[in-house]
Amino acid sequence: MSSTASGTNATWRNWGGNVAARPAREVTPASVDELAEAVRRAAEDGLKVKAVGTGHSFTSIAATDGVLIRPQLLTGIRNIDRDNMTVTVEAGTPLKRLNLALAREGLSLTNMGDIMEQTVSGATSTGTHGTGRESASIAAQIKGLELVTADGSVLSCSEKGTEEERALFAAARIGLGALGIVTAITFAVEPIFLLTAREEPMPLDKVLADFDGLWAENEHFEFYWFPHTGSTNTKRNNRSAGPRQPVSQVSSWIEDEFLSNGVFQVAQWVGRAVPATIPAIAQVSSKALSPRTYTDIPYKVFTSPRRVRFVEMEYAVPREAVTETLRELKAMLDRSGLRVSFPVEVRTAPADDITLSTASGRDSAYIAVHMVKGTPYQGYFTAAERIFTAHEGRPHWGKVHTRDAEYFAGVYPRFGEFTALRDRLDPDRLFQNDYLRRVLGS
Repeated sequence: MSSTASGTNATWRNWGGNVAARPAREVTPASVDELAEAVRRAAEDGLKVKAVGTGHSFTSIAATDGVLIRPQLLTGIRNIDRDNMTVTVEAGTPLKRLNLALAREGLSLTNMGDIMEQTVSGATSTGTHGTGRESASIAAQIKGLELVTADGSVLSCSEKGTEEERALFAAARIGLGALGIVTAITFAVEPIFLLTAREEPMPLDKVLADFDGLWAENEHFEFYWFPHTGSTNTKRNNRSAGPRQPVSQVSSWIEDEFLSNGVFQVAQWVGRAVPATIPAIAQVSSKALSPRTYTDIPYKVFTSPRRVRFVEMEYAVPREAVTETLRELKAMLDRSGLRVSFPVEVRTAPADDITLSTASGRDSAYIAVHMVKGTPYQGYFTAAERIFTAHEGRPHWGKVHTRDAEYFAGVYPRFGEFTALRDRLDPDRLFQNDYLRRVLGS
């Protein structure tokens, strides 16, 4: 099988519908060698190169008018090492396929985000995460990486290599597509386990008052607050000895499809047409989901379908600042006249050692604000961002934000380390685009 290149100049759009690009050509390599050749050819032709996964980023991080690399033929598991409990997987593999394949082998990642549509390289390169007291982002579970750099050479790195390789490993796990194109990732895995999920409504005041305790008592705690109400829906996931008690198909359809996707979609349409109805809809939405407890394998507990399309901004703030930040967000919404029909999602992550991880060097809490696709989100996001940045917030690399290199140099102590490595690996900025020019400087 050989790579396909098309010069059709078709328009590429992201999942959220807020980013579009017209690449000069698209290439779908079937091997690492073909990918390296595509990179060398692009350089000869004076074209920039970007790889794109499933387009789940809301920023233009993957957009290019040069060569768009689609990695869908670079999929599947290369190797399972049961002695070291690692799995090496091709970069274009969707997380969904990885989770299913691992489960068949009796294995699992330790933690994951709340959807699994993305490719492994797209998810890790942008810092995708779930929630966890001790377990961190997907990228923090990486043990080794392979990538094609600007001169077409293939580099491998891990935490065990030379000093140079370790510096590359620290940066490339969340590399933003700036250091090269990731071709394979080695993840730490563990024997598959069971999680018991406990979902229940709780007043916002109580969640904020008890946040430290809820965080400390649960391996994975998160909650959704419904703006214009004092209500939240909380979710606690903890390891369990079993037995497995999955959500029944009927209950799953009612809760996950009908309420979380179907009715929610209708509520979003009504709210978009008649914004004045949003506070009333929010009151009903916040009471629609009833308490439930279920036990299942990790990916069936961590992830859920998201069929209502939206645009999202998410910031990591120091964990100790989360309740104050949320109180400010609520006060802003109460006095603003904004009508927000999408819940605010709150999660946590422990500090990690990845150069540009949103949790780099500090215990973090994530606050995500959303607006349904097609509604004007700028007013809400601008006001929220003002609050997040006042707390030295770090925006998710794949979600809407307006920050630039000057700001990042202030909130990431190791920012200069990343840009110096980029200068060395991509001096001619083959992997540059408008987004990277803004966030990393030129």
